[in-house]
Amino acid sequence: MFSNGNATIFVSDMDRSVDFYTKILGLKLAQRFGNHWASVEAGKLSIGLHPASSENPAGRNGSTVIGLELTGNIDDSVATLKQQGVKFRGAVSEDNAGKIAYFEDPDSNLLYMIQLRQWTRGASPERAYQTR
Repeated sequence: MFSNGNATIFVSDMDRSVDFYTKILGLKLAQRFGNHWASVEAGKLSIGLHPASSENPAGRNGSTVIGLELTGNIDDSVATLKQQGVKFRGAVSEDNAGKIAYFEDPDSNLLYMIQLRQWTRGASPERAYQTR
């Protein structure tokens, strides 16, 4: 029935948002239709960037959170993005899944990066976590 999809984020400034997602975060620009639509990709994740409106304002807290899985060290990634002016919400936290850092795009839409722990499946169906 479905062949593909995306998570759509409403943005106030298309150029600024495309620059943030491509130049700061390093995602691939897949489509750009002027100031009407853009999509960026991180592996299999596609993020649609759509102009905000009164019905769909930009940066509405808690309505959408997008997670990006890291290939490297989270502390190094946080430091690199902070040097480029990215605003983080709190410190790096850790749970059974791994280390997580929450940050904002230019419209204060919430994203997070995660450095996953590796896990192996043993004799039981429970997952045993091991640090990468």
